[in-house]
This record gives sequence, structure tokens and C-alpha cells, in this order.
Amino acid sequence: VNLAQEHNAMTYVDDAHGDGVLGENGRGVTNHFHLEGKVDIDMGTFSKAFGCVGGYVVGSKDLCVYLQNKVRSYLLSGSHPPAVAGACIAALQLVQKQPFLVKKLWDNTRYFKKGLKDIGFDTGNSETPITPVIVGEARKARELADNLFKLGIFVLPIVFPMVARDKARVRTIVTSAHTRKDLYTALRAFEKTGKQLALI
Repeated sequence: VNLAQEHNAMTYVDDAHGDGVLGENGRGVTNHFHLEGKVDIDMGTFSKAFGCVGGYVVGSKDLCVYLQNKVRSYLLSGSHPPAVAGACIAALQLVQKQPFLVKKLWDNTRYFKKGLKDIGFDTGNSETPITPVIVGEARKARELADNLFKLGIFVLPIVFPMVARDKARVRTIVTSAHTRKDLYTALRAFEKTGKQLALI
């Protein structure tokens, strides 16, 4: 932000993985890094932590008018039905009024990340509840996802071109709704499958 101000540049935050997760009561990346009111464009989604659909862009009045009149995806889209807008509002209110949900999310995240590392998996440098399990080859990522699914664990393989060819992975997402039993069961499934596929 300081560098952008020095060079009269705009700052843009894509907060898809921060909203509902980072910052006070899940207020996002700009809150987490004490940058509220200091970035020019803050964009996020309701489809991840909030469990809804849609997204938002926050910025100056001039920016919003420009987007409403020039951006093709906005011009050619219909409004959300009232039920969707209501669900988004309710999700925001829930996170604000029940801060224990964000605390539980982070407790679950720390437990699960530590469990994966203790088993011997490479979880990269993830700092959010979205945790990769990096296995290298695309074939291995697909096999891991398929075998875990047979054990009742749903993960998505992420392969080239979404990541480098030798960095294929499965993506895990912990929520505040998971119980320790859920997470323990998932860890045991990862351990069993990891050994079967010679990943650990």
C-alpha cells in the first residue's frame, strides 16, 4: 500500500479466501493487515466461507459507477433473487454476531494442518483453512482424491495448468462445522491412502 501511494498506483485486494476467515470476526484481509480504508478496490465472494453465491466490489463512488456502466459481466448479468441476497446478508450477520465460529474454524484448521504434517504430507505454505496436500504428479493427485472419496472424504485434485506440473495436489477445506471426530476420521483416511499410494 505504501509503495502504491508513493507511485500513485491503485491497490486491489482479491479477498476470496480471507472473508469470513481472516481479521476480526472474519472481516477479511484488509482488516487482518489493518488496511481498511487504505486500498482502492476490495473484491470478495460469498461462495466460499459464507456458503452462498455472488460477490462484491468495494471502492470509490466513481469506481462503482464505472463498473456498473462498463464491465461486461455486470452489464450482461441479472440481479440475484431476493432469497440469495437474504442468504448473503444472513451469513454476514451470523459471522458478526457469533465470533466463536471463526475461532472454531481456526482451532479446526490448526488441528488438521498439524495432523497432515505429522502424517508426513507436504501442505505447502497455506495460511488459511484451505490447505493443499501436495503430491507432485497429476496422476497421484487424482488417485489420492479417488481413494479418499471411496473412504467418504471429498477433496478436489488441482493439477496443471492450475498449478505447476510437478506441484499437483488435492485441496482440503476445513470448516467450523467439522467436529474433531470428523477431522480425525479424515486424517486417518489420508494416512491409509497415503501409505497405499506410497505418498508417505
